[in-house]
Amino acid sequence: MRYEGGLLMSEALLRVGDLKVHFPLAGGWFGGAAGVLKAVDGVSLDLAPGRTLGLVGESGCGKSTLARALTGMVPVTSGQIEFEGQPVRHDRSASWQALRRDVQMIFQDPLASLDPRMTVGQIVAEPLRHLRPDLNRAERARRVAAMIERVGLSQAQINRYPHEFSGGQCQRIGIARALVVEPKVLICDEPVSALDVSIQAKIVELLQQLQAEFGIAILFIAHDLAVVRQISDEVMVMYLGRVMERASSDVLFDTPAHPYTRALLSAVPRPDPTIERTRRRIALPGELPSPADPPSGCVFRTRCPWAQADCAAQTPALRAFGESTRVACLHAETVVDERVAVAG
Repeated sequence: MRYEGGLLMSEALLRVGDLKVHFPLAGGWFGGAAGVLKAVDGVSLDLAPGRTLGLVGESGCGKSTLARALTGMVPVTSGQIEFEGQPVRHDRSASWQALRRDVQMIFQDPLASLDPRMTVGQIVAEPLRHLRPDLNRAERARRVAAMIERVGLSQAQINRYPHEFSGGQCQRIGIARALVVEPKVLICDEPVSALDVSIQAKIVELLQQLQAEFGIAILFIAHDLAVVRQISDEVMVMYLGRVMERASSDVLFDTPAHPYTRALLSAVPRPDPTIERTRRRIALPGELPSPADPPSGCVFRTRCPWAQADCAAQTPALRAFGESTRVACLHAETVVDERVAVAG
């Protein structure tokens, strides 16, 4: 590992450069587009083996759209995607087909993501039938049984249906389905948000164990910042389709450089009652602007306590800030200088 330009660099499996996912809005003249919704607007990231990148931001910021773009579920408007150094074309060609096996996804709603008409064994075996046609039936059955046990279920449950399982067990089935083809990248789209707190901890622990065992890279999307801090090596913060800040987990949580990051962290309850009573929360005014009509310049400026005139004229690029932080803010130095006074 090394730092370059303030960003932790490594031999990445998956690299994304200036990725954009725009959707035309219906309602224009003669059936044309009435505008463009910029769900993801110039996101860059990299994922390295055995590392976890946490992705946070409020609803509507583009997290799930980004995840689906990386797995080919939604079309990419522009930008670059590379997997193991090879470019992935945007036309769903053979390069996308090759990516299907190596990049797998775990979804937010564990029960809804499983076919109710299929048994657990059939659900876990389905990716093997499509992505590993070289395996015979006996080898598929062996791999399915081994993976079901590896995620904490028993072979006695292999012929049961999803409705017979709890939410946590259904998510374990989803994890088994994703990992049975031995992917190199796992994208987790809020995999614990629908689960009880005690079950969340067990699923996060399972993901950490599987990552250590298989060396997979993980993109972990979540709203729960405590969970993100527990599992992530680095954290990336999105707002209105753009990256506001990226840093190592400890640095981002201890010394946030972007006003939006600070506002998110100020809402997290502290276990110390004295600190909880005395610290000042940052209440953001207004609502999240529409991605179909984002503010000029810095997209966060309409809700930012530190916004100045130049924030409306300039779109801040993600720049190096400190040893391991990159931040898209023209006045990050001022924000950090006032950190104690505001967050105290």
